Amino acid sequence: MGTPEHRQLAGNAAVTLGIVTVSDSRTPETDTNYHYLKRRCDETGHEIAAYRLIKDEPDQVAAALRDFTAMPNVRLILFNGGTGISPRDTTYDVISRMLEKTMPGFGELFRMLSFNEVGAAAMLSRATAGVFQGTVVFSTPGSPNAVEVAFERLILPEINHLAWEVARKPV
Repeated sequence: MGTPEHRQLAGNAAVTLGIVTVSDSRTPETDTNYHYLKRRCDETGHEIAAYRLIKDEPDQVAAALRDFTAMPNVRLILFNGGTGISPRDTTYDVISRMLEKTMPGFGELFRMLSFNEVGAAAMLSRATAGVFQGTVVFSTPGSPNAVEVAFERLILPEINHLAWEVARKPV
């Protein structure tokens, strides 16, 4: 079976997500990324089961990942923020250590798409994705443009396929 058959088997049912914004300065009211993702999920028939706004502290990142993967209905978790190379950017470091399977193509494609938007600065992003405890995890930069590019161009077109793949039983 190829990708078209997998997509057909995956169907178009609502996928349940968890959203984690990693920021030292945003509040729930000023978290434009969450508000954008909530609106887009509502428009496309997907659901947000959990939302958390945390500081870029390793223990908070790890706790959010563990807590959200413990929710049986959450199929995908979207982290935004903390993927750069500054000393405060620790989200990538925590998530990359915890992932059980990685999807290198996500980060590669994200940086390729970002290059078209921001030029060589795209190389500063440590966007990553993979699987942890049966849940697909994405980690993107925190800029609203980066979140939109990742969600619209990479995640949303494959959201049902991703949720189906990670939940299907071995043959």
